[in-house]
Amino acid sequence: MTTHRAATRRLTTAQALIAFLARQYTERDGRRRRLIGATWGIFGHGNVAGIGQALVESGPAMPYLQGRSEQAMVHAAVGYARQSGRLSAQAVTTSIGPGATNLVTGAALATVNHIPVLLLPGDTFATRPADPVLQQLEVPYAGDVSVNDCLRPVSRYFDRVTRPEALIPAALQAMRTLADPAGTGAVTLALPQDVQAEAYDWPAEFFAERVWPVRRPAPDPSELERAVRAVRGARRPLLVAGGGVHHSAAEEALAAFAAATRIPVACTQAGKGSLRHDHPADVGGIGHTGTATADALAREADLVIGVGTRWTDFTTASSTLFAGPGVRFLNLNITGFDAHKLAALPLVADARTGLEALGAALHAHGHRVDAGYESAYTAAKERWEERVDAAFAAPDPDARPTQAQVLGLLDALVTEDDVLINAAGSLPGDLHKLWRARSPRQYHVEYGYSCMGYEIPAALGVQLAAPGRPVWALVGDGTYLMNPTEIVTAVQECLPVKLVILQNHGYASIGGLSEVVGAERFGTAYRYRDADGAYTGLPLPVDLAANAASLGMRVLRAKTVAGLRAALAEARAADRPTCVYVETETADTVSGPPPAQAWWDVPVAETATRPPAAGARKEYDRQIAARRRHL
Repeated sequence: MTTHRAATRRLTTAQALIAFLARQYTERDGRRRRLIGATWGIFGHGNVAGIGQALVESGPAMPYLQGRSEQAMVHAAVGYARQSGRLSAQAVTTSIGPGATNLVTGAALATVNHIPVLLLPGDTFATRPADPVLQQLEVPYAGDVSVNDCLRPVSRYFDRVTRPEALIPAALQAMRTLADPAGTGAVTLALPQDVQAEAYDWPAEFFAERVWPVRRPAPDPSELERAVRAVRGARRPLLVAGGGVHHSAAEEALAAFAAATRIPVACTQAGKGSLRHDHPADVGGIGHTGTATADALAREADLVIGVGTRWTDFTTASSTLFAGPGVRFLNLNITGFDAHKLAALPLVADARTGLEALGAALHAHGHRVDAGYESAYTAAKERWEERVDAAFAAPDPDARPTQAQVLGLLDALVTEDDVLINAAGSLPGDLHKLWRARSPRQYHVEYGYSCMGYEIPAALGVQLAAPGRPVWALVGDGTYLMNPTEIVTAVQECLPVKLVILQNHGYASIGGLSEVVGAERFGTAYRYRDADGAYTGLPLPVDLAANAASLGMRVLRAKTVAGLRAALAEARAADRPTCVYVETETADTVSGPPPAQAWWDVPVAETATRPPAAGARKEYDRQIAARRRHL
């Protein structure tokens, strides 16, 4: 009798993993993409002989990217995946110890924003021949805990591969999670260093090409029927577009829905660009950093239709914005968790599929908002645009520009091809209120985690995903100092990212918030100490432009509006990494962006002896009286 023996390949666990990853694909709407496009890595004793050797052996099958900071590598991978519509991701490998724990911030950012990234940290020995090993955390109450367990709460899927054969189910679950539009985020496979180098006879089928369909679930008919009734019964509906519109490539469906129904469309930070700024129904950002137009509509809306939004406190103005006495919510979301928020009518579906179904049902009834309502929000939008023009205006070419004027000069320069990246400081608020998004992928503000240091590495990821598009990383001096190291990577890889550094000598955004809540801008300025020990002396003699140049970047210094206009144009045309450095005007006499149009809840000290805090508490008590629970 002949016994059939299944074909196998003898490889180390690390070699098998890299070979497996090189054969994984996603597919949506008939388009196939490689699921793991490349692997970022910094090597140490926990991965150099495992994943490192496997990458050498794989050759061009798995492209490798050399990073300088583990956190930054994750940010770059997130930028890549977001620009790729979450259909393609990247892996990040590190050694054990600090290399692994440096992943935590990036992992949290990815998971909060529902962006796929595969993390492959090294781990301590599974066989424990020597215990402890270098960089191992010893936990007296548990022998199976390592620092990688810090990644559990910030990962959508976590596994520790303690035997070679355990990689097979772990790798398949990892791919399932990365390709799941409702459940994606950071995925962690912790890899003990001895297991990485251990050989095993792997079934050949493990390395077969595998395609992971990215689902577009349709709405339940009964939920759709209730949603149609709710929209038809509303007199002042408002649609709020979130990041889910972009993730499902639903921009055209949203534009068609808005054109047919004339329902005004506001946007969250993640959803900005869902409609072009000049679409008749677009009313701009909503919430604490929103426009007067959108926030006024929100206060009077009787039905709020959330599409692909998580309803964060910035969007709801800490539950004070939607003030209509009988306001109800209808949430179209691919996750039931988000669809049920604010006691909403849920419409659990892919954003594009759901918008198309809802639009078709409303079209069958000939539904459209009242002409008077449409005229009112159109006029309000025109008035807001006048305020944007005023903030962008820079009449004196020899003056130092304000931050808003920097954005105005960019607004006049870019086309729909450009991508603007930002994450923290005062820029997200100015961008949300003022920026005129021209295309779905132009506005790239990471505000789910609002992580300082995201912008520069994310620009690398975006540039890798969109070669040929001008990619701008906009940072203040505080953010720049957090994470400038990937400038070296941009230079090494010849990625022509454009970095704009706005120097204002401190944490401007937190300084403003500190003043509002009675903390008197304490600890927010980059200055020498004065005679009393406070940081109120002269600005520090830090030259960030020289620092960027020392890392290999071409630097253009701009001191005036005219100089900045020329520098930005030169940077946009550059074919190498280029930095534009400008010191911005912060004097109160210079007109800036309109103030916040809605509140944000940052608790103020209930007891205080200093007048600023006591006064801030009185204002806080006044504001929280307007807070409500939507039940």
